Amino acid sequence: MKIVNGLKYSKDHEWIRLEGNKAIIGITDFAQHNLGDLVYIELPEIGTEIHTGDVLSVVESIKAASDVYAPVPGTVIEVNEVLLDAPEKINGAPYESWIAVVILADNAQLDDFLDAQAYEKFCSEEV
Repeated sequence: MKIVNGLKYSKDHEWIRLEGNKAIIGITDFAQHNLGDLVYIELPEIGTEIHTGDVLSVVESIKAASDVYAPVPGTVIEVNEVLLDAPEKINGAPYESWIAVVILADNAQLDDFLDAQAYEKFCSEEV
């Protein structure tokens, strides 16, 4: 299982890379591995206001469909349209294959996320 230092991780297996007031969001290697080969992704619409815990995206694999939850509140300003034709890119490179970019509405929740070491421990306990 690959975990990247410098990212923030949710207990729902989303990762966040912060760039100023932008949060780039994707799913972790742990999540994609448990889902299996991805065959479809539903992306959010640009301009969508999201709240923490809202469904941001839906991914479908050969095993199951799974919701991707918004780990932070904000407004979707960009989506990775490449994934519409090639959702399997998440399987090959989960930390390069982001799903959406969100302008943060509130930075206060960022302290609630796990760093790489804590996320690795969390995943090992979940297995």
